[in-house]
Amino acid sequence: MLSIRNIVKQYANQRALDDVSIEIEQGTIFGLLGPNGAGKTSLIRIINQITAPDSGEIYFKNEKLIRNHIEHMGYLPEERGLYKKMEIGEQILYLAQLKGMEAGEARRRARKWFEKLEMQNWWNKKPEELSKGMQQKAQFVATVIHEPELLILDEPFSGFDPVNADLIKTEIIELNKKGATIIFSTHRMESVEELCHSIALLNLSKKILDGKVTDIKGRYRNSTYVLEYEGAQITNTAGAPFEILESAPAAQGYRAKLKIQPGGRLNDVLHYLLPLVQLSKVEEIIPTMNEIFIETVSKN
Repeated sequence: MLSIRNIVKQYANQRALDDVSIEIEQGTIFGLLGPNGAGKTSLIRIINQITAPDSGEIYFKNEKLIRNHIEHMGYLPEERGLYKKMEIGEQILYLAQLKGMEAGEARRRARKWFEKLEMQNWWNKKPEELSKGMQQKAQFVATVIHEPELLILDEPFSGFDPVNADLIKTEIIELNKKGATIIFSTHRMESVEELCHSIALLNLSKKILDGKVTDIKGRYRNSTYVLEYEGAQITNTAGAPFEILESAPAAQGYRAKLKIQPGGRLNDVLHYLLPLVQLSKVEEIIPTMNEIFIETVSKN
């Protein structure tokens, strides 16, 4: 769907993007991650042709990115941009027609979205009469009303209460199921775990990690497990195929966190422990995307 090739962007003495290349497959939800100042917003603005790269190219569906491709995109910026004095219904119709929609079809779809997101009474309201979260709902409708093939959502849950965040999350998943490719920029790693198929992590203008979420989490596995057991408390012993990191009483028996020694296997641990204790639980600890984010950024 989107091929980002060797993008460089410089602002005066600040390099925002340094030779960034990313491939985004059609039909996926792609997480664009990074700390503040990493270059995410600069890249999003280049994709939307708000600014141009100093060098490098972007291809949309195997065609070099041109102005006409904007009609096939929807962009929800982190800095919301509704007209404060214009009624919500009218400005959504106006923005839809800017994307090439016929007025009657735009009105039909707007009414459908207003009902779906429980906005029926907002048509004649102005943004200044609405809360931040309500304004975000309206701008979300403006972003998706023309059914874009590519959706770019920059911090889409910012300002939402949990109920409305879950409502928008459900709609994002539904749009993806219907075929939309989604670029999802966020600091909320729990949302990445729930929604994203693949990610790219930027830091200090460079791409430092990318790939499928499942593959990345697999790469960061570190042979750490949680055990629950009955019997005598396990302690660190010379010759044991593991190191006990934490140990404490549990509801029945004990709970221990351990790390397998380099070169060892889970079977070695089980072979060592089964004659000594009665195991009730063995669970591998897979690093979360938040832990991976912090570890990777801290090393770069």
